[in-house]
Amino acid sequence: MLSDKQLKEIKEKLENCLNPFFFFDNDVDGLCSFLLLRKFCGKGKGIAIKSSYSLTKHYFKYVEKNKSDCIFVLDKPVIDEDFIKLAEEKNIEIMHIDHHVIAKENKKVKNFYNPREISETYEPVSDICYRIAKRKEDLWIACAGSVSDAFVPDFISELKKKNPELMNKNYKTAFDILYNSKLGEIIKIMSLCLRDSEKRVEELIEFLINCNNYSALFEENEKTKHFLSKFNSLNAKYNLLLEKAKKLEKEKMIFFYYSGEIGLNRDLSNELMYIYPDKIIVVGFVKNGKANVSLRWKKDIRKLGLKAIEGIEGATGGGHENSIGIQLAADDLQKFKENLLREIEKL
Repeated sequence: MLSDKQLKEIKEKLENCLNPFFFFDNDVDGLCSFLLLRKFCGKGKGIAIKSSYSLTKHYFKYVEKNKSDCIFVLDKPVIDEDFIKLAEEKNIEIMHIDHHVIAKENKKVKNFYNPREISETYEPVSDICYRIAKRKEDLWIACAGSVSDAFVPDFISELKKKNPELMNKNYKTAFDILYNSKLGEIIKIMSLCLRDSEKRVEELIEFLINCNNYSALFEENEKTKHFLSKFNSLNAKYNLLLEKAKKLEKEKMIFFYYSGEIGLNRDLSNELMYIYPDKIIVVGFVKNGKANVSLRWKKDIRKLGLKAIEGIEGATGGGHENSIGIQLAADDLQKFKENLLREIEKL
């Protein structure tokens, strides 16, 4: 957990800057982290970082367009040197808040906040941002972000007491909440709708910034009709893919990949891990000759996955001990599978 001093530093920077810009990971933890800080400070713009493990210089154009005076990077492990140089040239400070395991050479900004730096904890960035903002009305957002990242925050008991309809029984794990509660439905709507076009995601973000109660997410009206329609469409596709993947349940490792326009591999891998807690789960999404692969396991899949991409040209990856993402050429998927099986045999 970040220290009180660190939380205060971030809070003061939010209060004192005039026009911050927020970059956040394209998942529910990233989105909720942004929402918590944006609702707290009431200023600034934000954008989800898609299709990249790092924040590249390509995204600096948003800072210039909005004439921002401070940059917040949320739940994104790596900031490219070219992006940092552009910020330094413009004398714009970067506040980097993350919770991944990050190599020493990737810690390139002065204001770097990560609970792993001072303790063994790994609470999601939405948990950290809630402790910065401390807005009780945003408790459901903080819990949604944390649970989406397989983490049960200590303040979730407050949500259960305040909104029992969101969590109407006792839950053992974050995945129990995710797949068996109203809060889990909220998380799934957010997660699948983040897969929409950039314009539509911007509309969703604007709606959530002005959303004062979670119930508004379920009300069909002019403001919600598009993203709820998109959610229903993607959810139907998601369920079909899930059933296909479950047909591999007799295999030692569930290794499933598919192609299309929208990647649902992170969501699929999480649910498959919940259904088959003892199996290694590998779900890949293939598009334009590239594959984004999500790996899950109750043990150290990070070590196995990163070992399996050694020698595969251009392959990259990273994440948490039980949950990582890999990017590689689609033609190398079979080689990656063989390498992974080889590493498993060594265990």
